[in-house]
Amino acid sequence: MVLFLSTGSDRIHRLWENENLEEAAHAVLKHLGELKRLYLTAVEEKLLVFIEKEYGIIDEVLPNSR
Repeated sequence: MVLFLSTGSDRIHRLWENENLEEAAHAVLKHLGELKRLYLTAVEEKLLVFIEKEYGIIDEVLPNSR
């Protein structure tokens, strides 16, 4: 799966606004936001989804629903 960064940057910005963002999550989002390419790798997408779930931006997704 390839996520184009224009979509990803909206998601990153939404998370960035969270006042309770821990340093580790902040560091991952900073890295993702500074990428020079126009897409996220599968691992980067998984990290972003994990952080979104952790901070309640998205609900838990069942493994077979994708």
